[in-house]
Amino acid sequence: MTQREKDGGTQGSDRPASGERWFDVAIVGGGPAGLSGAIWLSRYLHSVVLVDSGDPRNWETHGVNGFLGHPGIRPPELRELGRQECRDLGVTLVDAIADTVGHENDEHFTVTLRSGETLHARRLLLCIGIRDLWPDVAGLANIYGANAHVCPDCDGYHCRDKKTVVLGAGRKAVGLALNLTTWTRDVMICTNGESPDFDRAEYAEKLDALNIPVLTEPISRVKHEGDAIYSIEFERGMCLDADKVFFAIGQEPADATNGLCLGLHCERDAEGRVVTDAHGHTSVRNVFAAGDITPGPQLAVAAAAEGAVAALSIHKSLVPKERKLEKIG
Repeated sequence: MTQREKDGGTQGSDRPASGERWFDVAIVGGGPAGLSGAIWLSRYLHSVVLVDSGDPRNWETHGVNGFLGHPGIRPPELRELGRQECRDLGVTLVDAIADTVGHENDEHFTVTLRSGETLHARRLLLCIGIRDLWPDVAGLANIYGANAHVCPDCDGYHCRDKKTVVLGAGRKAVGLALNLTTWTRDVMICTNGESPDFDRAEYAEKLDALNIPVLTEPISRVKHEGDAIYSIEFERGMCLDADKVFFAIGQEPADATNGLCLGLHCERDAEGRVVTDAHGHTSVRNVFAAGDITPGPQLAVAAAAEGAVAALSIHKSLVPKERKLEKIG
């Protein structure tokens, strides 16, 4: 018997002997949270399978900013470094679409793949992320990641003293514009034909105090050369000089359209994020979640940290009672 099997690896009396693929932990989602969780769990000698669809949210982003020791590293590079570390540690990487995750009992979870194969695990870690809902503006996709962004925390530093346009309306657009004044005071909001939707006097008051104008004219396209913006063109022909675009977008959980996690009945917040405690544990026993699918900042470094924290909690839940001290108090 291997050390991994001795320490709660792939053997167990409750497991069928029919050739089904069993693991200590199944992870759904191969971004920073999922990869970090897999690395830590493997270092605890657990058998881990990581299922990844290969369609990350931030694939076109030119650099992952603020990730310690990797300034400006591209998402595919960071992902491949994490995947290689997983391979070196014996993680089973499955490049496939997970259609459903199931809850047989508190020690038996299933992940059914598009191919029809079902994976079995004693613990489940959800790192499925969220999906951005883009505005319908021609040319925006061509500059995304270079000069069009969604996250001021990640990319605001690169708009220092530059002409910056916020696409959006309502509280999200106002909040984004105000956040960007940390780096530039040359900010304008364009609602692209929508009502500004300022349902609180505070919004207009704060924008006026900072000289942030609001244009409601519909946009025809973002004019660009390569990934560099040189203006935003409106339907009536007016052009607005711009260096950077940030769009205040809608977001939804990555499983909003396919019901991937429907059968688990994890508690969700008003925005559909999976609610967890400080250790990554959801409302369902032995189901954990980390990364952008949980409430909080949408930062790669935060997602990786959440994946590690969840992994530590999962490991503790797998250690048998005879190898743990009783809690005091």
